[in-house]
Amino acid sequence: MRLSTGRTLAALLAVLALTRLGADAAATTPRYVLPNPVLVLTGTELYQAGGKNFIRYKYLVDNSSAYPDTMFAAAPRLPPCGANANASRTWIDIYDQRGKRLYGFCALGKAADLNQLWFGLEEGVVPPSWVYIEMTDRTTNTKYKSNLAETSL
Repeated sequence: MRLSTGRTLAALLAVLALTRLGADAAATTPRYVLPNPVLVLTGTELYQAGGKNFIRYKYLVDNSSAYPDTMFAAAPRLPPCGANANASRTWIDIYDQRGKRLYGFCALGKAADLNQLWFGLEEGVVPPSWVYIEMTDRTTNTKYKSNLAETSL
């Protein structure tokens, strides 16, 4: 079977158009969707700083392995964290149940570091009943908000 030049050109243009449509769809479809973090209290510990006693509330992210280490790579092209010009791509902030920021991490190096999160309060200060974290991926402008986790075991 032999196609005329016009038909060959039309068939070629149709194939190119379909190929382009498929490429556009693939470019806008995310490869995977990351879950929200699952925050879990692991314990508390006493510590001293500046001559005062504090209680450290320690947490882990139960599904930390769901996040790629690349989310925590140094990102020198993004704004610094204080004097740290190599702050990580993703920052973690800890909030009380009302949305008041308690502490933050801007230099985690890998997803496993999500299992060493904490915030401290001076001894005698009543902690909030619940806390949550927000992970902000500064490259994609995506926020991942965790569940509410207790502050007592």
